[in-house]
Amino acid sequence: MNIILHPTYFPNIAHFVAIANADHVEFEVDDNFLKQTYRNRTYIYGANGKLGLNVPVIHSQKNRQKHRNVKIFNEENWQSLHWKSLLSAYRTSPFFEYYEDELQPLFTEKTEYILDFNLKCFEVICDCLQLELNTSKTVTYQKSIENKMDFRFLVNAKKEHPQDYDTYTQVFNSKYGFIPNLSILDLLFNEGPNALNYLESQTIIPL
Repeated sequence: MNIILHPTYFPNIAHFVAIANADHVEFEVDDNFLKQTYRNRTYIYGANGKLGLNVPVIHSQKNRQKHRNVKIFNEENWQSLHWKSLLSAYRTSPFFEYYEDELQPLFTEKTEYILDFNLKCFEVICDCLQLELNTSKTVTYQKSIENKMDFRFLVNAKKEHPQDYDTYTQVFNSKYGFIPNLSILDLLFNEGPNALNYLESQTIIPL
């Protein structure tokens, strides 16, 4: 299966189920940047339930701005805040320490563009998952796609498409129950080396 989807900030389970079951992954990098999407946001399981982490970006005065041209607003100390949130949420999870050293540099080194940062995060996660992929990037934007499964709809953070995923143990399960489709980080910290098996065993419902 060949697929196309958006590079997002620590992609959620739906994104990675599609990715893990694909033969080739093409990243959409020629689209316009839209607000309220997973391009610069992810959700984790905090002590008080579902917690959103947003990467601040510099919005252009123009109506349209290419995703590839959007810069991160690094004047804010967002990286430190995100890392502290991850520590608070997952330091007691079974596998946080196992991956901590690989992930921490992402929250200390500055990256200028959100697209570059998302791709960097994606590469680190694939290393953690030991997932080898064939990937490419789009050259031009095409509204309709042929010869591959179009999963670009998954980028919309405000309109979740129902998927039925198996449960796994989460740190705060006993407080709020299972929360589905969180960041891949939630699965990684809780399931560790079994995370890839989990992703490959799930199916995703296309539009």
